[in-house]
Amino acid sequence: MAQLFFRYGAMNSGKSIEIIKVAHNYEEQGKRVILLTSALDTREAPGMIESRIGLNRKAISIEPTANAFTIVKKAMTTNHQPVSCILVDEAQFLEKHHILELAQIVDELRIPVMAFGLKNDFQNHLFSGSKYLLLYADKLEEMKTICWFCEKKATMNLRLHNGQPVYEGEQVVMGGNESYYPVCRTHYNDPPLANQRKEDDNG
Repeated sequence: MAQLFFRYGAMNSGKSIEIIKVAHNYEEQGKRVILLTSALDTREAPGMIESRIGLNRKAISIEPTANAFTIVKKAMTTNHQPVSCILVDEAQFLEKHHILELAQIVDELRIPVMAFGLKNDFQNHLFSGSKYLLLYADKLEEMKTICWFCEKKATMNLRLHNGQPVYEGEQVVMGGNESYYPVCRTHYNDPPLANQRKEDDNG
């Protein structure tokens, strides 16, 4: 039975590489997948899912006003092969209506949808897409990674600017390891960045 999945985790928890791996596993069995990603993610070329280890896949960009259900229906007509799964990267940037449209894909087209994204932003507020996935998804799964500064599980995303923690500002500011660290609650509130700079200087 088709279901809507939400797999969430902090930065560096392997969400994009997991999408690429899942797509590969389906295609290795001769099954078709459709990959989607938020158009708000401008770190790479538009419509590109790229992991930190260098693997990438082309995807269909979802603009804020676009209809995800219509996008998938149109993509299905380009090939007569049945679609086995829809994979969505950067799902936290989607709007409420996108999440309802993903649920519509599951319920009306009977195609499973697996959405991947962050749960909370750098201020520990829910992203819009994440909020509604938590409400509407049939299954939730946390993807775990460790804190940048210790061995605890990372549950938060620490934003940096010029090497200093930032706790105020716009919700969406694109960046990678130079701008965000996955951290535990302790090191979100008290990051040992002075020690980190010394290690970087000595390295």
